[in-house]
Amino acid sequence: MRLVRAARHRPRCGRMNASHYPGSPSTMPAWRGCASIVFACALLCACGHDEVRKPPPRAAQAPHRSWPQVRPENPEAANAVLMRAISLVGTPYRYGGNTPDGGFDCSGLVNYVFRDMLDLRLPRTSRELAAYQGPRIPTDRLAAADLVFFGSSGSVSHVGIYVGEGRFVHAPSTGGTVRLDRLDGPYWRDHYSGAKRVLH
Repeated sequence: MRLVRAARHRPRCGRMNASHYPGSPSTMPAWRGCASIVFACALLCACGHDEVRKPPPRAAQAPHRSWPQVRPENPEAANAVLMRAISLVGTPYRYGGNTPDGGFDCSGLVNYVFRDMLDLRLPRTSRELAAYQGPRIPTDRLAAADLVFFGSSGSVSHVGIYVGEGRFVHAPSTGGTVRLDRLDGPYWRDHYSGAKRVLH
């Protein structure tokens, strides 16, 4: 019975009372009211079907390789070089620079550290350092204070000081500062050209 009564009070197609909406005319065609309701439902349904797109998962970083700990042939000298090199991290890069106050380029940093800590005079350019006397060192035998070289097409153009655990200190480029990087980082791994040991 209740259902029947409710059906009797349902507005019929003709005119629909809309006086309860502020600013609306007292009456409006029922088909307009029905059309508005259908349109609103269609909008809600359309919104309900939009999927929330999740951002693509971030590519997992390749794990860093493990680096053997190799005891330097002269631990005291190597430690002095390591500590001095790390203390200069943050010094501005300057082409031709070879002092903390004036800034460093890559070979200027190497020259300064070895001269300042050990009074060892080394060649000035990265290419000359690569040709300097001393054994070439495979990557699994790298020890603190070894020199690591980078370049392309067989030509050396950059040098840094190895400090252990696959890391090295260097003065990378204009606008940068002396910093720590990893040998297995994308750029350095692809441009690594060898290492030399100058401490014996």
